[in-house]
Amino acid sequence: MTATLDKPVKAPTFRHVSPARRIKNNLATGLVWLSFGIALVPLLWVLYIVIEKGAHSIASADWWSKSQKGLLPEQYGGGVYHAIYGTIAQSAVAAVIAVPLGIMAAIFLVEYGRGWLAKTTTFMVDILAGVPSIVAALFIFAAWISTLGFPQSAFAVSLALVLLMLPVVVRSTEEMLKLVPDELREASYALGVPKWKTIVRIVVPTAAPGMISGMLLAVARVMGETAPVLVLVGYSKSINFDLFNGNMASLPLMMYQELANPEPAGRARVWGAALTLILIIAALYALAAVANKLLTRNR
Repeated sequence: MTATLDKPVKAPTFRHVSPARRIKNNLATGLVWLSFGIALVPLLWVLYIVIEKGAHSIASADWWSKSQKGLLPEQYGGGVYHAIYGTIAQSAVAAVIAVPLGIMAAIFLVEYGRGWLAKTTTFMVDILAGVPSIVAALFIFAAWISTLGFPQSAFAVSLALVLLMLPVVVRSTEEMLKLVPDELREASYALGVPKWKTIVRIVVPTAAPGMISGMLLAVARVMGETAPVLVLVGYSKSINFDLFNGNMASLPLMMYQELANPEPAGRARVWGAALTLILIIAALYALAAVANKLLTRNR
């Protein structure tokens, strides 16, 4: 008996892979890399064109510190200070409204979601996820401006962006909450901790890295929307800090306005604004990655 126990056990050997299976595996790997390369070509092409045509505009210090106030269509110069403020302000207000609502809706669906209310909420989130931006803008125009009588403003744009941001926040938060192991919830319940406190102290902090990344990506998603700013607010060449009154510029709206300018200076401003928007969105994506990494490390 002892000899049998002391006898070394041979590790199992893998079955020989046939040449046909190797060929299929290599073919599939090659197709994946080919698809990746094909998808990368238009992305790199767009980036190259935008950087080539817009780098000269953003290289000037005035581009980041001045507006287009008093500048004639054929004149070079000026900046996008006013448009950057409008883009960030409108997106920030939308995030302040959409993020808490999205988080609470996701918590309800994951932790309490039972019955007709949960099914209705899921159905409405799916509908919002497929709503075009122009439909969201027209809905806010009809409800906020035509029915309630409020003027066109940057705040109306933020309300339209809320409709576009909500499903992204809900879905990303919902998926992160589902990744939290049930063992953590059960251990908390076994210690007599109420469900609401378990969610606040255990579930949400555990899912926080992915949730924050989803929120930042949702903000980046709506920053480039054009339809809401075209329908709900007018363009201004100067800075306007009031979200509730007057016209306010944004980077998408500035690009749309300058497209109607046939002068070379107008084209330069279009490409410069496009590159500026890409840089802001890229910075948000980088911030989301850094925040996710830091929170995961410190958890």
